[in-house]
Amino acid sequence: MAIRLLYPTFRPAQESLRAAATGQVVLVTGASHGIGKASARKLAAAGAVVLLWARSRPELERLAAEIAAGGGVAHIYPTDLTDMDAVGLLGRTLLAEHGHIDVVISNAGKSIRRPIAESYDRFHDFTRTMDINYLGPVRLLLTLLPAMRARGQGHIVNVSTWGVLMPPSPRWSAYGASKAAFDVWLRSVATEIAGDGVTTTSVYMPLVHTRMSAPTDFHRIPGLTVDEASDLIAHAVTAKPREVAPWWAVRVQAWSAVHRYQVQRFMERRFRH
Repeated sequence: MAIRLLYPTFRPAQESLRAAATGQVVLVTGASHGIGKASARKLAAAGAVVLLWARSRPELERLAAEIAAGGGVAHIYPTDLTDMDAVGLLGRTLLAEHGHIDVVISNAGKSIRRPIAESYDRFHDFTRTMDINYLGPVRLLLTLLPAMRARGQGHIVNVSTWGVLMPPSPRWSAYGASKAAFDVWLRSVATEIAGDGVTTTSVYMPLVHTRMSAPTDFHRIPGLTVDEASDLIAHAVTAKPREVAPWWAVRVQAWSAVHRYQVQRFMERRFRH
């Protein structure tokens, strides 16, 4: 109940989702597990042609077989999002094989929680999160956007985090910086592509209990289930809002901007050894 007060869930009516999804070519990155997998299932069941992107071929094959058994259509594209040449090539392949992409759900992500004192010899933590959370999605969209703009339609859903809207959190520097980078990039690009009929939705997810969040002990913090999180993705595809965010996010942003230095001092005292 607490998470629903903090972060209302959206579950579009099945007829609305089917009207929005039927016949649409939907690319889902990070489709082998968690939110991406649940979203792909939901959109395929609503009539979308889903393109499943992740590194794990066996996981994608199992999901595609499950979708096909339910009467849906799915194609698999096992590719590493950190391989920029492969990402560009696959983007061109998708356009060649399917003609166009209607919806891109940029869901693949990597989370790292580590104090800076334990990160001095782990520069790869920062490059890895940047590659997966920022540079890979940018490389993909640079390939797909020209075709979307030429067609005069397309929708991009960014599965972000509510941490982007909050004051910076200690121990989350690699993850927070990479998610913020793509968030700013997409919102900037959105102002340029809107006139060509291409829209974007930023979904600022709260905690979702997934394989990615499991390494951190969040058992005392209320969070969404994977199914509830995929409902937010379905809502983004159906209603196409500019953003899906906690009702209190704007208030917190405004307060933290006014009291920026007080917030910084509080964090410094809270995490002082």
